[in-house]
Amino acid sequence: MDLDYNQIMSIGVYGSAIGLILIGLYAVLIKKHLTKIVIGLSIIDAGIHLLFIAIGYIKGGTAPIFSPAGEKIVANGGVMVDPVPQALVLTAIVIGFAVTAVALSLVIRLYRHHQTARIDQIKSLKW
Repeated sequence: MDLDYNQIMSIGVYGSAIGLILIGLYAVLIKKHLTKIVIGLSIIDAGIHLLFIAIGYIKGGTAPIFSPAGEKIVANGGVMVDPVPQALVLTAIVIGFAVTAVALSLVIRLYRHHQTARIDQIKSLKW
């Protein structure tokens, strides 16, 4: 089985995306500190962004802004890259940043109220 450079790079990008998602899942499911859980969610978010961009990639494709209007095939014989995954990822990055900021502010509020940010210690406290 001979793999060329593009196949190796595709495997590497998909593997990196899945690796980021798994690292984030580990942090969310195993860690007890709320800050580490929020960081894990952010890592999952980055892995999903990378996966979407990798899925939308077309070898040799050109940006839609450089192609004639309404044509899927560019004059030089190349194909146009679908802009929808890129637009979705840009939107998801902004939403992910806002969610991370809100989650970290909630962690700060919990820490100020309970003097700890560990889940097991917060659950054992009496309300």
